Amino acid sequence: MTTVETRKFEAEVAQVLHLVTHSLYSHKEIFLRELVSNASDACDKLRFESIGKPELLAGEGELHIDVSWDEAARTITVRDNGIGMTRDEVVANIGTIASSGTRRFLEAMSGEQKADARLIGQFGVGFYSAFVVADKVTVLTRRADAPAGEGVKWESDGKGEYLLEQVELAERGTAVTLHLKADEDEFLKSWQLKSLIRKYSDHVAFPIRVPVEQDGKPTDEWETVNDASALWTRPKSEISDADYIGFYKSLGHDFSDPLAWTHNRVEGSQSFTTLLYIPAQPPFDLMMGGRDERKGLKLYIRRVFIMDAAEELLPNYLRFVRGVVDADDLPLNVSREILQHNRQLERIKAACVKRVLDLIEKLAKDEPEKFATFCKAFGNTLKEGISEDAGNRERIARLLRFASTKGEGAKQAVSLDDYIGRMAVGQDAIWYVTADSYAAAAGSPQLEAFRAKGIEVLLMFDRIDEWMVGYLGEYEGKKLRNVAKGELPLDEAEKQRQEEVAKEAEPLLKKLKELLGERVGDVKVSARLTDSPSCLALGDYEMAPHLARLLREAGQDVPENKPVLEINPGHPLLKRVEAEADEAKAKDLASLLLEQAEIAAGAPLSDPAAFVQRMNRVLLGG
Repeated sequence: MTTVETRKFEAEVAQVLHLVTHSLYSHKEIFLRELVSNASDACDKLRFESIGKPELLAGEGELHIDVSWDEAARTITVRDNGIGMTRDEVVANIGTIASSGTRRFLEAMSGEQKADARLIGQFGVGFYSAFVVADKVTVLTRRADAPAGEGVKWESDGKGEYLLEQVELAERGTAVTLHLKADEDEFLKSWQLKSLIRKYSDHVAFPIRVPVEQDGKPTDEWETVNDASALWTRPKSEISDADYIGFYKSLGHDFSDPLAWTHNRVEGSQSFTTLLYIPAQPPFDLMMGGRDERKGLKLYIRRVFIMDAAEELLPNYLRFVRGVVDADDLPLNVSREILQHNRQLERIKAACVKRVLDLIEKLAKDEPEKFATFCKAFGNTLKEGISEDAGNRERIARLLRFASTKGEGAKQAVSLDDYIGRMAVGQDAIWYVTADSYAAAAGSPQLEAFRAKGIEVLLMFDRIDEWMVGYLGEYEGKKLRNVAKGELPLDEAEKQRQEEVAKEAEPLLKKLKELLGERVGDVKVSARLTDSPSCLALGDYEMAPHLARLLREAGQDVPENKPVLEINPGHPLLKRVEAEADEAKAKDLASLLLEQAEIAAGAPLSDPAAFVQRMNRVLLGG
């Protein structure tokens, strides 16, 4: 086998490298955080693997990360004595796309973000940040369980190709050497490197060392720059807000401060520590990877790192939470399979859910501005919990916020408790309407009778809402009812009036049914309308038209339902249909009544061109 070869980067890695070397110029110092973070991961992995194979720690027993520099050679080297990599792992981790994070990174780098190096770590492509400041990068690495002769050298100028070579390496671990660009001398200063380590990596749980200087020159002695302790193990009284914020930033590759956090120690038959953060804005993996690519929490057992994305520690609807769980009494050789069937873990998960919901409730009660920020960022994600977490359904529902006919425009600030507190005497349901925009919800003709009676209606216009309320069903003993579904509650006088109007309109109803034929399931007199001529009515278990449209667009098989058209017989348009003797003109008018009702409900028109022609004929009086 050839031990030296030149390979081309995968196309998308080449795109990332081109972007990094030509566009990313803000916050260039981020490269050091990313390389130190990778080194810390390598030390974590070795410590975990050495539980079953103590011989892997032979030689250098203490795990550490060294950052050194050479002014004459104009290089910076970040070295760890962690797990190291084989030749195949080097190719997989650096030369190809290990995950779709690379693709999502490219998608995100648009507009003003193109110049912002801060984002690079959020996509798992942090190694490439080295090329922001370096015109050549050399990696020397040997896996801990490989012989000295199976070391690997990787080298590239980031312009499309990389060199792979088998080399002799006496020590395990990885050394990344950056050959700095001509204008990056600022990073060859001891004080600058120390400052960046303290700024970005102070809470890395391994010693980060730099050479001790004497007469301005580095010596063979080392000094530890960072705090190098597991922050979550310290008493809360000893940890400042700045410490918590700094740890969050090192944990989540996020430059923004967290919105809130909760730090707890549970003692007893099962002891564990949790440190959980709510970000101030959605992480990119939440927005772009969505439910399929979650990061989860970092799981430690007795301060030994076990896994980076322990999704089993929180339910899917809380996937935006970042943080650490450190358990005392889970088996150290724990695997994902064991995690999925572990009763102790279920208790930890329940405690994490409780802590997060407690924290959100505290924001809602004590910090309304922060809570509004949370709702804007994660309100829709939280709604998923209505179906996923039946045990906490009421707690979650209490935290949801909606727009309302008695609210402040499109602002989603009305809680279900607010609504119940304003309910009219004798009202026994929480009324809502769903649509695909605020304007469509607020302008829905089905609201007219409720407005006339002064009954508040919640305006739901997020895509998830129709699906969510199907699971919620009721809150505090009050049923949630869609204003477009089923029969409206009427008192005896209203019922009698409705029956009289329906009887008077029987010839009109018959005429409309004949004119519309198979296009409708039925035509009825509406109790919902006061101003509009027509609207669609839905059965209790029928899907809203706008949701059915979205599902069909997503490729889902949604059964077709013939709409029920409700009319307002007193409206001039209905009087015109009733009086129209010309069947063709009457059919145009009847069709327009149905089509405007479909448009208002968010249903697609089956034949838009025919609708336009019909509208033109009516407008021209033809």
